[in-house]
Amino acid sequence: MKLKSLAVTVLTSFALVGTASAQQFFRIGTGGTAGTYYPVGGMIANAVSQPGKIVATAQASNGSLGNVNSIAGGSMESGFSQSDVATWAQTGTGIFEGKPKVAGLRMIANLYPESIHVVVKKGSGIKSIADLKGKRVALDEPGSGTLINARLVLAAYGIKEADIKPEYIKPNQAGDKMKDGALDAFFFTGGAPAGAIAELATAGAGIELLPIDGAQADGLRKSSSFFAVDTIAADTYKGVAGVKTLAVGAQWVTSDKADMNTVYEITKALYSDAAQKTLAAGHAKGKFITLKNAVQGVGIPFHPGAEKFYKEAGVLK
Repeated sequence: MKLKSLAVTVLTSFALVGTASAQQFFRIGTGGTAGTYYPVGGMIANAVSQPGKIVATAQASNGSLGNVNSIAGGSMESGFSQSDVATWAQTGTGIFEGKPKVAGLRMIANLYPESIHVVVKKGSGIKSIADLKGKRVALDEPGSGTLINARLVLAAYGIKEADIKPEYIKPNQAGDKMKDGALDAFFFTGGAPAGAIAELATAGAGIELLPIDGAQADGLRKSSSFFAVDTIAADTYKGVAGVKTLAVGAQWVTSDKADMNTVYEITKALYSDAAQKTLAAGHAKGKFITLKNAVQGVGIPFHPGAEKFYKEAGVLK
């Protein structure tokens, strides 16, 4: 909650500088407060805000799908999205098949890899995704990229939603239920370490992470090319062994209607020396938010403002 308070303070102080007409307000939809999007969004908002010119604020949300829909509906200027969701939305494929596509969705930057976590209580006897049949499993809320990924992973292991006892709650709520013995496992797609999982790892009997590898992971990567091989290193979470898993890219997206100069200025600010140092020191995933990574794994068009900066910086032709 500290970052939320900071964002409010920053917003208030900036509102006193210059005239309202001279300022551009730029909201960033993030995710739940216990995930990775929210703290990273707070850091980015503070890094790109410019007194009297641009006021960026991070807002908690349901996650990827919710953010894309908010951008499409005009209630949010920008937001974070998994690479798979962003690509599906803009091209009208995947979960957007047969639905109105968000043709105007545009890329600001690819940020960092988001690992798929499957969390179980230590000593539960659950050793693989296949063992989740019949178990109480939280899949995250509707509108989240985690829910979409969880369904794909379960299907790869031959498990239907009807084969488990699903719950649709955020990871912090899932962690509380697991502590109380009311939940067997939960999924979370996000940058490691995630706050809710780190907290759970230090409480009570501890946790384990299930691997997503072998033939099932190979099959997923073949059918969904946005998945990348990933590893959550040992002791990323206290006392938890390393596991092989899959990851998608965390991306900052906006609308083609967003002001070109505003997007140019925030992109330029994000990769300034000062912002880069702050991001690298502020969160484990901050060191991945680099100019080189900004243009990797991009499946939708860049916003013209971002494209202008990347061409000037020499990372796009």
